[in-house]
Amino acid sequence: MTTPPSDSPSRIDLPALEAWCRTLHQHLLARRQRACLWISGDDPTGAAQAICERWPAREPAPLWLGTGEALSTPGAMPVRALALAKAATQLGGEQSLVIFDAAQPATGFDPDAFGAVAGTLKAGGLLVLMTPAAWAAADPAPVPDGDHARLAHWPFERQQLTARYLARLARLARRLSSHASVLHWPQGGHLPAPSLDGGDQAARADAIADSDCLTQDQAASVAALEALAPTRPVVISADRGRGKSGALGIAAARCLAAGEDVWLTAPRPAAVSAIFERLAALLPRGQREGNVFRLPAGQAEGDTASGSELRFLAPDAIEAARLACHDEVLPRLFVDEAAAIPTPLLKGYLAHFPRIAFATTVHGYEGTGRGFQLRFRHHLERQCPGWQALEMTTPVRWASGDPLEALTDDLLLLSAQPPELPEPCAKNAQQWLEGCDIVVLERDALARDEAALRQLFGLLVQAHYRTTPADLRQLLDTPGLTLMAIRQRDATTGRDAWLGVVAAVEEGGFPTPLAHDIWCGKRRPRGHLLAQSLAAHAGHQGAAEARWWRVLRIAVHPALWRRGQGARLLKALEQQALAAGVTRLGTSFGAEADLVAFWLAQGFVPLRMGLKRDAASGEHAVMMGKAIGESGSGESAPRGQLAQDALLGALQQDFQRLLPSLLTHELHGLPPGLADRLRQRGSETDLAMLTPAACAQRLDWYRRGGGGLALVRPWLETVLESCEPARLDEASRHGLVLALGGQDAPAFISWAEGQGIVGRKARDRWCRAATGRLIEQSE
Repeated sequence: MTTPPSDSPSRIDLPALEAWCRTLHQHLLARRQRACLWISGDDPTGAAQAICERWPAREPAPLWLGTGEALSTPGAMPVRALALAKAATQLGGEQSLVIFDAAQPATGFDPDAFGAVAGTLKAGGLLVLMTPAAWAAADPAPVPDGDHARLAHWPFERQQLTARYLARLARLARRLSSHASVLHWPQGGHLPAPSLDGGDQAARADAIADSDCLTQDQAASVAALEALAPTRPVVISADRGRGKSGALGIAAARCLAAGEDVWLTAPRPAAVSAIFERLAALLPRGQREGNVFRLPAGQAEGDTASGSELRFLAPDAIEAARLACHDEVLPRLFVDEAAAIPTPLLKGYLAHFPRIAFATTVHGYEGTGRGFQLRFRHHLERQCPGWQALEMTTPVRWASGDPLEALTDDLLLLSAQPPELPEPCAKNAQQWLEGCDIVVLERDALARDEAALRQLFGLLVQAHYRTTPADLRQLLDTPGLTLMAIRQRDATTGRDAWLGVVAAVEEGGFPTPLAHDIWCGKRRPRGHLLAQSLAAHAGHQGAAEARWWRVLRIAVHPALWRRGQGARLLKALEQQALAAGVTRLGTSFGAEADLVAFWLAQGFVPLRMGLKRDAASGEHAVMMGKAIGESGSGESAPRGQLAQDALLGALQQDFQRLLPSLLTHELHGLPPGLADRLRQRGSETDLAMLTPAACAQRLDWYRRGGGGLALVRPWLETVLESCEPARLDEASRHGLVLALGGQDAPAFISWAEGQGIVGRKARDRWCRAATGRLIEQSE
């Protein structure tokens, strides 16, 4: 067992390795544990392949996460290869052996993928983590890996970034391996002893009254799901492996057996595979057909004429299915992984389904259940004051104290929480807050301060239920990022409590030639979301040339909400930006009326609105901005402030000019309250008449490849209404008028096909060309 791993398994003591695998597997099964074997080296592939060949559990086949390229092993054991980016497709399944290849320069360590796949390992399973040799040594520190590429926005290359996040992981791994929470096999070293600390060999505690359930938590959840009452929704939160999906499956089976239909939704069908498996086990006479499980007539206790069924529907298909029911009684609706479903859809479900249950993962990888409960709680309490919250804490798939669960928690900060506030804060919060200060966080020091990281990341988790493990890497290693936080220091102990945090990243500053290419749609460098979008989709090249600080995240301790602390953080950020020579702040987020109101109150104005709903949030993204300087500091504005204010004013005016047109067409479904927030009072009287020069400039941007037809509609309508008929042939004029009603509208598609213009891209090219002819004739 002393031979080093290498690319050739023939150089490994294979009989010794096989005995080691067998002993470890038996040890894990006896204790209902899982383990992590960390292999560090310049090329640990051979060792991992050898383990694949000798791991005793053969079903399912080993899963190798890395580049996704097909792998072959020396023996007959098949290996399933999957790219790290597709790790989430394994959610809902179970694994016995996973190889996580973070050693290859092209892949690196993907935090979201690691968290997702670690939760799929069942008791007796092994996760093999392959890393570069630098992880095992304090010096040299790890260098940026392939996963850093997503953070390397222009003008940075991956190799220029810091690797604070990887250095932190390596420190934790070394510390954990020193007391056997991690089995470490360094290249050239000895195999570790095949045993682990912790675990629970005891039988499951107490008999469970419900024979179908494995824990008291699961039994309580099943009972609540069965007893669902109108306007009293149930919200179930659980860590991975707690039997949440099993509870949904048991409750659904009992509903079907009673003759009652159930609808089920989740972000993807694979996420509910365990529910279908549970149905098949409990209702052997039932049959699955695609995304429907049917219990035949005569098997159900209720309606024996037609039987009963559970039907899985995609989140965005629920509304159409509901409307198709007409006056029929709606079935009960189970919503699994609710934190990963857009909030507007969840609110719609709650409004229309009398009996509904939401289930979500507390520390998930598509959404964070704890933040989901906090953010959705207010809506639940307004709509359904009698809602019930349940949390499942006892593991089902492995024992309490599982080493792999503890490791994943430590590495990814999955259980990060804001600090508990002391008694003085509860009694007189405002006076207590006056003793807090706002500081700029130095990220090198922060990466080494686990206590501070846990508190700050816990704030972000509570504030936004789409926080993922990869967000921590973003905070530590994104270039040009500024972190500021509210700190309360205990005078007696000297310990810090972190009560709020704001993160902003510098954007823009593109040279004029590159900014011009961005403006007309020819280039899209990595990063710079706000600056590039305002140039490419709002039509202002200056937005790409100017420097911005975009607010990425802002979070305040839940106990201190509505006490002005968010505004306090933003004011401090303004001063920091001015000190860095930046005179504009911006932000981009999923538009909700309350959020827009918050940013308006801070002096931000809407500059752009996305025309399509975001796939993750289900909301239209809105971009808002604020010029800072003279009014905020009382000092003279920095050089260039006037031009930047003029640019912001032009962006704001263009948005207000465009908004009525968008609300009639692309944004016609926007909630009225949100639309009212976006309309700036008095903007109608402030909008100057469109001059021929302004129209020509806007339409020239469009014909060169910028934006889209919907984004120039008012300008094009003005020119079409005022131009002489001779400036454009009648067919082209008619086509443009039809296109203004929608490039995908049946009327324009029919006309275009009659002209031999087939396909969306062809229609877009024709519209740009026709607009070009129009403005050429007017020049």
